[in-house]
Amino acid sequence: MRLFFCLLLGLSSSWLAVAQEKEPVVILISLDGFRYDYVERFEPENLSRFIQSGTAAEGLIPSFPSKTFPNHYTIATGMKPEHHGVVDNTFYNPEKDQVYSIGNRDVVTDGSWYGGTPLWVLAEQQGMKAASYFFVGSEADIQGVRPSYYYNYDGKVPNLTRVAKVFEWLQLPADQRPQMITLYFSDMDDVGHGFGPNNDGKLRERLFRLDRELGALFEGLKSFDLPIYLFLVSDHGMVEVPRANLINLEPLVEGLDARVVNSGALVHLHLADSTKKEAYQKLIESRGKNIHVIDIDDREYYKDLSLHRDLMGDLLIIPDLGYYLTDSRGLFRYQNRAASMKTEVFGEHGFSPDYPQMQGIFYAAGPRIQAGKTIPPFSNVHIYPLICEILGLPIPKDIDGKLEVLKPILND
Repeated sequence: MRLFFCLLLGLSSSWLAVAQEKEPVVILISLDGFRYDYVERFEPENLSRFIQSGTAAEGLIPSFPSKTFPNHYTIATGMKPEHHGVVDNTFYNPEKDQVYSIGNRDVVTDGSWYGGTPLWVLAEQQGMKAASYFFVGSEADIQGVRPSYYYNYDGKVPNLTRVAKVFEWLQLPADQRPQMITLYFSDMDDVGHGFGPNNDGKLRERLFRLDRELGALFEGLKSFDLPIYLFLVSDHGMVEVPRANLINLEPLVEGLDARVVNSGALVHLHLADSTKKEAYQKLIESRGKNIHVIDIDDREYYKDLSLHRDLMGDLLIIPDLGYYLTDSRGLFRYQNRAASMKTEVFGEHGFSPDYPQMQGIFYAAGPRIQAGKTIPPFSNVHIYPLICEILGLPIPKDIDGKLEVLKPILND
C-alpha cells in the first residue's frame, strides 16, 4: 500500500526506499460486526480502493463463540478463547466466584482475566511503543503491562477523533512514536444489531459514513514518511433474527440446580447437585425445541478443555441459527426496540463459526504485502504471527496461529 500511496503522490522510488528503511508501523483496525459480504454488496469507495491496493480474504472465520470480546482478544493474542481464557462475553469463574461481564469495568480492566500475550504487550516487552484507541484488553494490566498510550473505552468518542489521535501519535519523535497501534469502530455492529444484516438502506447509510471516515485516515497517512501497514479486520459477522424467533430462557432452565450464565447464542450451565444426564433430559425431553444441549466434555465447540474447562460450565445451551435466547426482561427490551425502531427483525451473532454468516473481514496493505491479491477464508488466530513477522517481534510458542498461513501474502 505504501507504493500505492507513493504513486498517488508522484513520489520517487528513492523516497520509498528511504521510508522502508525506517521502523515499520502496524495499524490494526477492528470494524466490529462488519460481515464478509458488505463491501461486495455496497461498494464503498474508499474501502474498495484500499482493498485493491493490498490483500483481501474472502472471509475471516471467527473462533467459537463468535462474540466480540473472545474474538477481539483472539486477534490480539493469536490464541483461541479456550486457551486465552476469555471464553465468552459473559462467563463465570468458579475459582474467583465472579462473573466476567463486558459491562463491568472492574473486571474488564483486571489483567488477571486475560491469558496470552497481546500484541501491544509483546511490543512493549520488546522495547517498542504501543498505542490503542480502544481494543479489547488494552485497558487491562496484562502481565503488568499496558500500551504506552491508551484510552478507557467510551463509545461516544467520534471516529474522527480516534483517527486524529493516530496522526498525533505518528508525529511523535521516533523514540516516542508507537509502532503497534490499534483502533476500534462499532458502527456496523450497531446498525447490524438494530436492523439485521439484510436492511440495505440502514446498512448502506452507516457504511458510507464509516467509509468517509476511513477515507480520511487513508488520506492522512499519505503524508507520513513511514512504512505503514494497515490491517482492517472484524470480530464476527451477523445473522437475521426475527422477533418471533426469540426464545424465553427462563422456562427452559426453571427447576434446574445450576448457575445459568449468559444468554443469546450461548448459555453456560454450571451444575450444582444435578447430574448432567438429569439436566440434559429435562432440557431436551420437555423443553428442547430449536435448541441444542451440549455436554462440554464432548468437545463439540470448545475443543481443548485442558486450561479453562471450569469457565465453560458443564452444559451449553445453543439455539438454532436465527433463534436467540433471552429472559423476560430481554423480551420486553426487544419489544420496545421493535416499536421504537419500527422493525421486527434484528441482527445477532455468537453462533458456530461454521456458518458463513458469522464470517468477518480481513483486508491488509503495506510495503511487503502483495497488491491485488485475494485469499480464501482463514481462521482469525493467524493474524497475530503475521503482524509479529512484520514488526520483527518474536512469535510466542504457545499460540494457535501459524505464520505459514499468511506469510505467502508477503512479497519476500
